[in-house]
Amino acid sequence: MLRITTAQINPTIGDIAGNIALMLRAARQARDAAADLVVFPEMSLTAYYPGDLLDDANFQARLEAGLEQLMRATRETPKLFWVVGAPVRRTGVGKPFHNALLVLKNGELVLQYAKQLLPTYNVFDERRHFEPGPDVARVLRVGDVQIGLMICEDGWNDEGQDYGVNPFQRLADAAPDLVVSINASPSNIGKHEQRHAVFSKACAHHQLPLLYVNQVGGHDQLVYDGASFAVNAQGAVVYEAQRFAEDVTTLGFDASQQKFVSATGADLPAVSTQGLPTMEFYRQQIVLGLKDYARRCGFTQAVVGCSGGIDSALTLALAVEALGADKVVGITMPSKFSSEGSVSDSVLLCRNLGITLIEHPIKAIVAAFEATFGVAFGEELQGLPLENLQARVRGTTLMEYSNRFGHLLLTTGNKSEVSVGYCTLYGDTNGGLGLIGDLYKTEIFELCRHLNTSAGRELIPAAIIEKPPSAELAPGQKDTDSLPPYEVLDEILKHLIEGDRLALPERARADAAMGSLRATPEGTALIARVQKMIARNEYKRRQAPPVLRVRGRAFGSGRQVPIAAVQYA
Repeated sequence: MLRITTAQINPTIGDIAGNIALMLRAARQARDAAADLVVFPEMSLTAYYPGDLLDDANFQARLEAGLEQLMRATRETPKLFWVVGAPVRRTGVGKPFHNALLVLKNGELVLQYAKQLLPTYNVFDERRHFEPGPDVARVLRVGDVQIGLMICEDGWNDEGQDYGVNPFQRLADAAPDLVVSINASPSNIGKHEQRHAVFSKACAHHQLPLLYVNQVGGHDQLVYDGASFAVNAQGAVVYEAQRFAEDVTTLGFDASQQKFVSATGADLPAVSTQGLPTMEFYRQQIVLGLKDYARRCGFTQAVVGCSGGIDSALTLALAVEALGADKVVGITMPSKFSSEGSVSDSVLLCRNLGITLIEHPIKAIVAAFEATFGVAFGEELQGLPLENLQARVRGTTLMEYSNRFGHLLLTTGNKSEVSVGYCTLYGDTNGGLGLIGDLYKTEIFELCRHLNTSAGRELIPAAIIEKPPSAELAPGQKDTDSLPPYEVLDEILKHLIEGDRLALPERARADAAMGSLRATPEGTALIARVQKMIARNEYKRRQAPPVLRVRGRAFGSGRQVPIAAVQYA
């Protein structure tokens, strides 16, 4: 029986020495479990994706030294094959690197394979640095077992719809007993189920079992959920690693029966065909994304402007889960337009969460700005400029606190507001990371209720969830003064921003809503108005902090739209 250790690790981009240490620790576990090979994720040496670090001469030198260090590390486990991912320098015409899979054993390179299908869409840009590998299959023999090897995207084109070559078919032609795929597949809602569907279908088509090993952890906008899995030759998922956590597990593979078993040879427990419920997925994805972002950027504490509204409340609750209540501070900054509930609801929220709340009134500061503006420019500050001033005073106060005490400032904008520019540049857009910027407003309400239900108590006060959304920058102001109801707006936004990337039921709802709106002149005009709002606020989004991606298309690297462009004629 072949023993394989799946090493679902959480590497850090650029921390080559640290990533080798993670790999060595997993390899020792594999050795102790009497494994024949240990399999790491795609580009595990550098973590995925190093981007333009690959252009940096210092990074290139560290990469070369890291490959040598990695080779030396394999000598500690001389009988163990290491399957690792790394950028490897190439020569000749084309891009300077291959995205490579290396098989190492006892200080020697046994096999090298270059990824053939290089994704260059949505959040991916591999063609920027990598040259596709040749259209060949690479097979590793371990004992009596032939193992076919591939990298991530190579397995996604078995139906031949996206690329002119099909590495899975080429590998099947080589007749391996087992396929091993190394991956760095970022997570979004529905992606877990999509992976299972794609690889189950391909495995059943070729009658080949497969082991899929994925990266876990947060890197800037992207979060990788791990969830490595094994599929049998009939296309059934028979093993799945933990989601949103490192997981080093040894499996057995009986080649004579094409069957995965436990390390002791026992049958594996059944795997649920259902992924996480949507709200629980959002929660776990965001919490891991913040944990890793803060850790990798050197932050241990976070600060949030606490308005008494639902967006800041949800941001605070998620921050507490990620970092701990003693590491999160809320600051309430009432102005002359703030409601009584703005402060009292903030007090109750922070008491429920067990965090410190600091009150910093801004009425006098705003008044000083108003007075000096009139003296300098001869005009009274009123209307939208005065509203924006309040947001900017709050944003500046939060940045001052962040600078002085070293807290990571978390911005609180949601996807609905950011889409249409219902936010103030250099005000409530200030911060280092947005936790909820890929959640529509209707999802914000739903996730708050989910957190309360999961906790079995009111983490987020009902008063906050139930009050009409308001920026509280003018007397009696409500979001619906400037925007259509969020139940309507969100369906328009989903259709315009995500479109075909929506799951089928969600797409059907958005299409139905758009059809109803287009049936009336008022609805058609509303769609046109929202389209223009999205287009003219691209400049704000370009200057806003990164947001953690949870959906199929988020603002940021996955949506590249020019600022100075005519989008709708």
